[in-house]
Amino acid sequence: MKDNIKKDFLTLKDYSKKEILTILDMAKEIKTDPGKYKNILKDKNIALLFDKPSTRTRVSFEVGINQLGGHCLVLDSKNLQLGRGETYADTAKIFEAYLDGIVIRTFKQETIEEVSDKCSIPVINALTDSFHPCQILADLQTLMEKKLLFKKNLKFVYFGDPNNVSNSLLIGFTKLGIDITVCCPGLLKIEDSLMDYLAKETAENKNTIFIENDPLKAAFGADVIYTDAWISMGQEEDKEKIEMMKPYQVNGNLLKNAKNDIKIMHCLPAHREMEITSEILDSNHSIVWEQAENRLHAQKGLLRYLYYK
Repeated sequence: MKDNIKKDFLTLKDYSKKEILTILDMAKEIKTDPGKYKNILKDKNIALLFDKPSTRTRVSFEVGINQLGGHCLVLDSKNLQLGRGETYADTAKIFEAYLDGIVIRTFKQETIEEVSDKCSIPVINALTDSFHPCQILADLQTLMEKKLLFKKNLKFVYFGDPNNVSNSLLIGFTKLGIDITVCCPGLLKIEDSLMDYLAKETAENKNTIFIENDPLKAAFGADVIYTDAWISMGQEEDKEKIEMMKPYQVNGNLLKNAKNDIKIMHCLPAHREMEITSEILDSNHSIVWEQAENRLHAQKGLLRYLYYK
């Protein structure tokens, strides 16, 4: 059995502004002086259990755990007894006996919540259909590095369908008391349960969430435009949705309404010429590759917070 006291990272709902900023400060320190923290996970065995494909999340966690002195095991549920019907609850008890932590990328948020409930080791959400909190840590770190995170009257606009990334952006920005705009077709709605939660949080944190259906209005005066793939895993044949999203493409015409020094973000993978044009993705306005690199540093900051405060 591991220690009874543990901290998970299932959603940013569970973290205060102070805690989020502490993780970002730790990420900054590790990025600046990585050698100083090379042994903080010494003798720790942390597994990655991925039910969905991954590039940045898998590589950044695997490299980050190794760089912090830990040992990383990459697991696939199809090759575990999970693939033959063993429950996640039973599997969680085995993880608890063998491991010091588990990073899970899966479909249902309830799955990682069940694993967390059944074991006393830290559980990290590496993406579910509902939330992607690790991505947002990297996003916030990137905005902080660009001195944009707490810029007065910052206009940050997310273009795309409401999904796990936008859900976590909404929570993260609200926790920090920062306004955010979501621009999407009127037929696509943020889940009522999340909006109910955000309504209470925005009242406390004094920020505003704007929902805009007109892309040109949303882009007007924007400091940062963020986009994501229109089609989530498993929706590749949804041609109707693709057609609905076409007016929300991040392209040169859209940017004419934004500020001259507009910054472009994308959580990747990018479907070039779909949600964003190559012209913009590869332009001087893009901070996408810095954002992607910060997945490594932000997650190392998170691991330090969870294991070595």
